[in-house]
Amino acid sequence: MASLAKQASLFPLLLVNFVGTLGFSIVLPFLVFVVMKFGGNAIVYGLLAATYPAFQLIGSPILGKWSDTYGRKKILLLSNAGTAVGWLLFLFALFLPSNSFNTHVALLGTFVVSVPLLIFFIARAIDGITGGNISIANAYLADLSSASTRSKNFGKMAISSNLGSILGPALAGILGGTIYGAILPVLAALILSLVTIIVIVFLLRESKSSSEEILVPEQGTIRKVFSQECRECYLDTSTKKPKLQDVFKLQHISFLLVLYFLIFLGFNVFYAAFPTHAAKDLKWSVTQLGIFYAILSGIMVFIQGPVLRKALKKFSEEKLVIIGSIVLGTNFILFVSNNIVSVSCAIILFAIGNGLMWPPFMSILSRRAGSKLQGSVQGVAGSFGGVASILGLTLGGFLFNAIGAVTFLISAGVIFSFFVLSFQLLKWK
Repeated sequence: MASLAKQASLFPLLLVNFVGTLGFSIVLPFLVFVVMKFGGNAIVYGLLAATYPAFQLIGSPILGKWSDTYGRKKILLLSNAGTAVGWLLFLFALFLPSNSFNTHVALLGTFVVSVPLLIFFIARAIDGITGGNISIANAYLADLSSASTRSKNFGKMAISSNLGSILGPALAGILGGTIYGAILPVLAALILSLVTIIVIVFLLRESKSSSEEILVPEQGTIRKVFSQECRECYLDTSTKKPKLQDVFKLQHISFLLVLYFLIFLGFNVFYAAFPTHAAKDLKWSVTQLGIFYAILSGIMVFIQGPVLRKALKKFSEEKLVIIGSIVLGTNFILFVSNNIVSVSCAIILFAIGNGLMWPPFMSILSRRAGSKLQGSVQGVAGSFGGVASILGLTLGGFLFNAIGAVTFLISAGVIFSFFVLSFQLLKWK
């Protein structure tokens, strides 16, 4: 019966993840065009994109810890309420007069400072400080998963994300191409965030049991020293509230967090550079950029669905992380060329590499996190991803402004570093 209840709770979570991703991805194709319209450049776009993870870095570990203490549902509700407020401010800024002045900063170049642009930064900051959506959803999913269903469930989560990422950019391409410009996509994002709140309130059950034990490795005890199997030595802290420092006492978690950091660093250098590259070098419109994101997500849905299920029967999760990362690193090299064939091949490799690597990696991370500290681990991982996103998005904007499409080779180098380090996963039992 418990198994049936957990599976019944899975669908609302996937729905929340789908709608949330849809709301987020609907703004991806036109955000760079909005920044450029109000006088920003590639660096300003990178800084705006980095604002969310910068504030998420502050909020994510706190929200993760709160979800372990007070429950996943309440904190998911708080997080999505912050998202709704952020989009409301963003929409408000689009209707303000763009009173502006030109300025020049040595590192940033010449750009325009306007009131709407400043409010965009505030809106992204509010969304970021409450932005524990992904880490808490991952912790919720881990609560529902057994050892045998973990990879499959994270695959389903990835599919729901990618389905949202297909429909979101497609809608952005349609809505953003109208005379209303960015207003309709942002309004759609706001409505979708409100829908997410309704789903959480009425459909999502609390997954967190207050009776669960916290298991963290003992430090400096006789049993630890003389145990034949150190992995079985744990300290029962069920009467205590989880502490963030307990996360780093878990075996192998620190190494996994380094890998998590590298993944986000490589991705975000690319994400900062590519939209500007598409607008300036490839001469793409909002609609074309929306089609790009939709196709990319569509291929990933296929990879993370039937392909991943078959791959898990032949390869371990650790091997799939290694295979996926080498494919993923190769795709970034192909983006350097403006040739449509090269870009098309890059899209396919991007989808294959990410589709094979990410769900197994998240499964490994959640397995090593245990039960009671799941939210804390996911929150700290969110912070590591936040730091990497800040560095990647900021660095990507500066690099593209200086060296153009060669920036994608930096992303490739970071992911290849992840590939080399991931062989360590094969040594774990």
